[in-house]
Amino acid sequence: MQLNEVRPNRGATKKRKRVGRGPGSGHGKTATKGHKGHQARSGGGKTKGFEGGQMPLTRRLPKFGFRNPFRVEYQVVNIGLLQERFEAGATVDIETLYEHGVLNSKYAPVKLLGNGDLTKKLQIKVTAVSESAKQKVESAGGSIVLDTKSARQKQDAAVRAKQSARA
Repeated sequence: MQLNEVRPNRGATKKRKRVGRGPGSGHGKTATKGHKGHQARSGGGKTKGFEGGQMPLTRRLPKFGFRNPFRVEYQVVNIGLLQERFEAGATVDIETLYEHGVLNSKYAPVKLLGNGDLTKKLQIKVTAVSESAKQKVESAGGSIVLDTKSARQKQDAAVRAKQSARA
């Protein structure tokens, strides 16, 4: 047997149905779409969620809830984690937290919470801080600076500065 003699088994392949190619093909005139109706039209057919004219489930169920588009979603960092990951006297900001693997994103705002103990003196720069975390950092001799500008705004400003420097 040669490669050019290899063929699929009988009945394994079928010819493609060519519709709308005249009466001799057996699939002419209406091109297997029947007479009139939604399915016969161009672009016709059932849409997602169509239930045959019955009121769809998505419209039968009541609407509820509200999603605030202006909600600020903080990345949370606890004091105990800073104690483990940073040396005394270190400066802790969003970039260093990201580099140490504490944060998933450099661009989302960061809130410092007071879970755990802190004995090291750290200079911390975050977006928001809880009252208990602030007390623990200050009692350890550290300082907290609130950075109200988001990291995304800083990145955009850096890009604009780089573009104006090129021009």
